[in-house]
Amino acid sequence: MRVIIFHKEQRRSPSYFCWENAFFEGRRRIVIVLDVTYSVLLVSSSQKFNTITKELLPGTEFFPITEAHSIAEANQKVRENTYDIVIINAPLPDDPGLKLAQNISHDSLASVLLLVKDEIYDETYYSAYSSGVIIVSKPISPRSMTRATRALCSVRERIRIVEGKHERIDKGFEDMDLLARAKLLLIECLQMTEPEAHRYISRQAMDKRVSIREAAEDIIKTYQ
Repeated sequence: MRVIIFHKEQRRSPSYFCWENAFFEGRRRIVIVLDVTYSVLLVSSSQKFNTITKELLPGTEFFPITEAHSIAEANQKVRENTYDIVIINAPLPDDPGLKLAQNISHDSLASVLLLVKDEIYDETYYSAYSSGVIIVSKPISPRSMTRATRALCSVRERIRIVEGKHERIDKGFEDMDLLARAKLLLIECLQMTEPEAHRYISRQAMDKRVSIREAAEDIIKTYQ
């Protein structure tokens, strides 16, 4: 997180700062700028909506921002790129947009926001909530849109935490598999017992100042 200071009288400040993140301290305007950035896909047939929404997303926090104007174009963008946040302004010319939101939420790690008309909010919510899609009714004020986007950021950070845990678990299983393969090769090639093989690998790691995983990989390369 970074803090940027402007004088209170400075009205013409850079447009990429989000004044929603600002507060006053005396005659200074303090702006909080997050170090993390989020890639965004805006799916909407309304250029006015896209323009207004992009103005609410400061470039210091949201970059790049990509537009798609139909379901077909959005599907192509999602196949070609990964996004942290997807905002869908329903309906689209070729589809209401609900299925797109559900598919993206199911098939990717993006946090997804679907904006629908107020009269179909309840119906859409009960159809989509189990997919992890955030449903918001419209019309929506700029302030509410900013807050909804912050909620998307929070969801994305939660996904990052879970993703990191899964990666560590997967790496742990990979390490165990490599260690088992290295032990088996030592048992077969050097007639060691399992405890002897384990001590040998540990000693190799200590002597070479490498991890157990790297020592196991070296043994596999040598004896396989």
